[in-house]
Amino acid sequence: MAHPPIAVDAIHTDRVKQAVGWLHTARFLTTAAQLHHLPAYDQPEIAFVGRSNAGKSTCINVLTQQRQLAYASKTPGRTQHINLFALGRQNQTDTVLADLPGYGYAAVPKSDKIRWQRVMGNYLMTRDNLKGVVLMCDPRLGLTELDEILLEVIRPKVEEGLKFLMLLTKADKLNRSEAAKALSIAKLQSGGGEAHLFSSLKKQGVEDVSLKLWEWTHPATVVLP
Repeated sequence: MAHPPIAVDAIHTDRVKQAVGWLHTARFLTTAAQLHHLPAYDQPEIAFVGRSNAGKSTCINVLTQQRQLAYASKTPGRTQHINLFALGRQNQTDTVLADLPGYGYAAVPKSDKIRWQRVMGNYLMTRDNLKGVVLMCDPRLGLTELDEILLEVIRPKVEEGLKFLMLLTKADKLNRSEAAKALSIAKLQSGGGEAHLFSSLKKQGVEDVSLKLWEWTHPATVVLP
């Protein structure tokens, strides 16, 4: 007698392993201080964005299983470049991760804040190969004004098919009821996108997010129910 659920579970496990291994191939590609310095290519790009000290760089390092791939400055807001990382085995890039500068940190001069808000807005609206956006948010603080502005900028593109995921970082700081409430609110705020709990410390959500990014950039992959 056949046991389809077991077969489905085995396929799911294999896909998770494939996605996790794929992210481990991440390697530094280039860095740019201005949009026109970014290279043009055909591969899909996934952007990681979020307020300074929301855990963005740490999340990228955990997902790629590389401790120092993304630069996590001891002074939030100091990293003022767009950093690109290539993904793909045997030096064959099939996807690029874009780590955008953290925004909203109080110690950064207002002129720098305005400049980088403009750069990120232009990037999100004009980057032709942008496939998806991952927004980092500390659920204890909720969405900031700048987070909400970013959501307004990309919402029309999400409605047109841009993939969007809100990651509630530092989820280990929440108890079960707090986490459930934060996730419910985030799903409503995601504007047609998705929301997941994530903890770099506990490795919570790593496999789910890895599989999600794989499916975004490999559309031929069968998505399991």
